[in-house]
Amino acid sequence: MNIQLLEEIKNIDYASITKKIEDFLENQVKASNSKGIILGLSGGIDSAVITYLCARVLKEKMLVLVLPDSKISPKEETEDALKIIDDLGLDYKLLDINLIVKEYSQYIEPNEFALGNLRARVRANLLYYYANVKNLLVVGSSDKSEFLIGYFTKFGDGSVDILPMVSLYKTQVRELARFIGVSESIIKKKSSPNLWKGHIAEEEIGIRYEEIDSILYCLIEKKLSIEETSQLTNIEESTVEKIYQMYKSSEHKRITAARP
Repeated sequence: MNIQLLEEIKNIDYASITKKIEDFLENQVKASNSKGIILGLSGGIDSAVITYLCARVLKEKMLVLVLPDSKISPKEETEDALKIIDDLGLDYKLLDINLIVKEYSQYIEPNEFALGNLRARVRANLLYYYANVKNLLVVGSSDKSEFLIGYFTKFGDGSVDILPMVSLYKTQVRELARFIGVSESIIKKKSSPNLWKGHIAEEEIGIRYEEIDSILYCLIEKKLSIEETSQLTNIEESTVEKIYQMYKSSEHKRITAARP
């Protein structure tokens, strides 16, 4: 892998980016005539970073939902989420979605993958319920890496009003986390959507984020071919092809419903 290329990706002005995101958040709340924002906090890197950023400018106007499924969500994740909330002094609600998922399971045919995505959609329903009740904007925590390859649940964690970090690759999000003071234990934690037990993002995708970011950076920013990307990144062409196909096949998740 090309380490120099990875450093190029990470070498951006995090102070300027932080200010842009903060201004964006404040402007979106004003433009929508909402009373504030609501977001889901899992205890992972992306949701932790967006929580820290929101708290910097909208602390008194934000509600955080912690939505574990006690059957599959690691206890440590929920504890990390609650510690962040405590450290930042945020208003929150802790809701175990297990009973809701169980109720669904009584009426639908079993499928663990589909059930995992259902968990994400249950969380989205709860976020929008409280958004309706309190007139809040739903803030998403998707980063550019996962957004471009479609690594999110359509109408689940992809169902949000604003995406403040969607222009940042995962490796950049980790650097931003250090800049704004997120704990190193959160930064080094393996990313997981927690849609089923033992769910680890890099294991499911089969490629490390450093490689994903390098490939996407070459394909999207540098507009290189698959072969050129493979040569520049020192990553096998088959891996580059896999990421490219994930990008192309997930396009429907990044746009509104197709129309004739």
